[in-house]
Formats: sequence, C-alpha cells, structure tokens
Amino acid sequence: MKTTDTTPPADTPGPAGPQDAAPAGTVTAPPAVRKTAPPAARESKSGGVLNVFSHGVLVIWAVLVVMPLLWAVMTSFKDDRSIFTKPWSLPDSLHFENWSRAWTQAHMSDYFLNTVLVVAGSLVGTLLLGSMAAYVLARFEFPGNRFIYYLFIGGMSFPIILALVPLFYVMNNLGLLNTIHGLILVYIAYSLPFTVFFLVSFFRTLPTSVAEAAIIDGASHTRTFFQVMLPMAKPGLISVGIFNFLGQWNQYLLPTVLNTDPENKVLSQGLVQLAVSQGYKGDWSGLFAGLVMAMLPVLAAYIIFQRQVVAGLTAGALK
Repeated sequence: MKTTDTTPPADTPGPAGPQDAAPAGTVTAPPAVRKTAPPAARESKSGGVLNVFSHGVLVIWAVLVVMPLLWAVMTSFKDDRSIFTKPWSLPDSLHFENWSRAWTQAHMSDYFLNTVLVVAGSLVGTLLLGSMAAYVLARFEFPGNRFIYYLFIGGMSFPIILALVPLFYVMNNLGLLNTIHGLILVYIAYSLPFTVFFLVSFFRTLPTSVAEAAIIDGASHTRTFFQVMLPMAKPGLISVGIFNFLGQWNQYLLPTVLNTDPENKVLSQGLVQLAVSQGYKGDWSGLFAGLVMAMLPVLAAYIIFQRQVVAGLTAGALK
C-alpha cells in the first residue's frame, strides 16, 4: 500500500484581514500594558502634600502667636522715646529700671501678691472639690447621679455675665465683698463645672480592679480615694489645673465687679488702672514691663507642665 506523508495544516488566521498578519519568521510582541502607580504610592504622595500644608499652617500660627510676645518683651526694655520712634528695632540698651519702676511705683508687687493668693487658694479648692465630686459621679450609681452631672454641664453653658448682679448682692449680704477669701470662693464656683466635666471622663478610664482590691484589704472609700485613685489621676489633675490656672490668672470681669478695694486688686485690674492713669503722657515702658510680669507666670507654668497637659488630654481617650 502506498502511503504519503502529509504535514499538519497550519493554523488558520482569524477573521483579521491580511494587513494584520505578521510576516513569516517574525515574533509578535505582546500588547503593551499601561502602568499605574500602586495605591501606597498615591497615598504617600497625597499625605506628603497634606503634611506640607499642615506644617505651613502651624508655622504661620506660631509666628502670629510668638511675635507679639517677643515684641512685648523687647519693648519692656526700651525707653518711651524708642517705643514710638523705633518700635521694631532692638533696644539700644537694656532699661531694667522699667521693671523696678513698674514693680514699686505702679504697685505691681501688691497686685502680684494678691493674684498669687487668690489663684493658689482657688486652684487648690477647685481641684480638691472637683476631683471628689467627679470621683463620686464616675464610680457610684445612685438616684440623681445623671441629674447632678448634667447640672454641672449646665453650669458650663451659663453665661457668667448673667450672674454678676445676683452674685454681687449675695456676696454683699454674706460680708464677702471686696475680700480675698470671697474672691477665692467665687473662683472655685466658677471653675467647678469644667473641672467636674473633665475629671468624670478621666476617672471612668481608670481601672476598677485597683479600687476593689483596696476595699477588700479594708480601706475605706475616703482612704481609697486619697491614697489610691487620686495619685492615679495625677495627669488629669495637672491638665485641668493648668486650664484653671490660665483662666483664673487672667480673670478680669469677676474681680472688677466683686473686688473694688484698691488694696485687694489683682494683676488684671492693676494693668488696666496703670493704662488708664497714664493719660496723654504715660509711662509706656513701665506698662509693657508690667504686662510681661503678668504674662511670665502663665508661660512658665505651661512650659514646665506641657508634657503632663498632653498626657492628661490623651489619657482620657484611651482605655
């Protein structure tokens, strides 16, 4: 039988026309794939732009805040002529007599002492009473717990200017008008709502097992609070203490209405009196020196306790 060798048929081209056929002996390249950036690269690029923008805003904000402070400190060492003729230049010489004149002749020493007494007493009372009330509201369930808590919240939203007239008559009837201790009590009442609101959320984040262990060991509720829970709440106490210190140190409205005795005036009242008494020919260098004196304790307190402030603010959000 005669057989014939047959080659297998070649692959037939598809429906494409003759123009799409590749010449014989050539290798066709695969179709080009369009490259796209991975999602991580796109996110890092957008995050970098946002980071640059946020840093730019922070730099502008820092300049707006720091420049007036530096200018006030620089001006406190100038004489009156240089303040008006060369307001943005550095002082030719440091006039420390501005500070001594403001401290003695403008009675800034008396105002400073009164402010320290008022703020120290009110700060201790606010932290003590506020921490005790916040601990009870955060840890104990009893009828009226939420009602009392919302009363403190309502105290935060109540405008202090609406309470000035009745507060004046109450202080006058109690014989506390124009007194240091009367002003301390008013500052405590003014600062308690925010203090309780801040510390209630902080005490809720503290572990209950420690307090329960102290109760099992025979400690009373008072001893558990002062020796166990209060030291654990130190970051929160420092944070709310700094906020209360800033508000009470710079308070002007309450002492203006409730403290009109010249011997008991605080720093904010003294600075206003110094500015008003100058008239057309004033001691501007002494005024700026007194302004810096009133500003330095606040800056020092925040610089020293800035880590504790941040730790107290973040601790209340973490379990």
